[in-house]
Amino acid sequence: MVHVGAAGRGLVRRAGRKTPGLPSETEAARGRRARAIARRLAQRYPHPELPLRHSTPFQLLIATILSAQSTDAQVNLVTPGLFQRYRTPADVANARREELEQAIHSTGFFRAKTRAIQNASRMLVERYGGEVPRTLEELVQLPGVGRKTANVVLSKFGVPGIVVDTHVRRLSRRMALTAHDDPDKIEQDLMAAVPRAEWGAFSLRMIYFGREVCDAKRPQCPSCPVRDLCPSARYGGFPPWMMAHRAGRTGRAGPASGRIARRRSGAVGRGRPAVPRPRGLASGASGRRAG
Repeated sequence: MVHVGAAGRGLVRRAGRKTPGLPSETEAARGRRARAIARRLAQRYPHPELPLRHSTPFQLLIATILSAQSTDAQVNLVTPGLFQRYRTPADVANARREELEQAIHSTGFFRAKTRAIQNASRMLVERYGGEVPRTLEELVQLPGVGRKTANVVLSKFGVPGIVVDTHVRRLSRRMALTAHDDPDKIEQDLMAAVPRAEWGAFSLRMIYFGREVCDAKRPQCPSCPVRDLCPSARYGGFPPWMMAHRAGRTGRAGPASGRIARRRSGAVGRGRPAVPRPRGLASGASGRRAG
């Protein structure tokens, strides 16, 4: 048996498998454990806020796209001047490409991001009268916008959503809240385990926790406040189910480290964020990490 505290009863190790899976756990037990983790994180981060500075849904949309493969701190250095010069979707859509690229250059992947924010702005003007739509189905039709970015923007309208950034993806797998690596599937698993009203705050808390405690390379398991609820604690944060996935992907075992190949491409596709899988929120709430 793997002891993970009262909320984690029902976890058992699966033995004799060449490719270890998650510890066996009933859906009800996982839900109880997820809610217990959510309560612990709420105590640590009672009032989490989006780290990207913005005043309007449009500004949040642009900032979230820019945060892909960048830091919130860097984006926050760029956006004040950017939003002062380009105030509306029409302004961005009609901007000279070279000038826009120069304005956002320091956020990285500036050519792909310029295409994404200009094409998205044009669609907002042509299809939505310059207003940001309020449904996920409409938002993901915008160039450079995937479910992650859409959920960030929807939070501005008070619509609950799970944002799966790099931190949420890593933590949800370490905590054995999902067996998946695909962000869309992780989102569905967390939606089933966490109460709907807490989706947005839970995502932000996981992001902050991933930055401060559950680091990708140096997780602080011995002092972690949720270690009794996390099956990975006994493995120092590198459990066999994550090591096995890494080995299957690269041919060798090792901690999961992200989509390196996709980061090297600069492709922007419909329904996806501005750069390889930058599904738009943060670094905290918008990108890979905070500065």
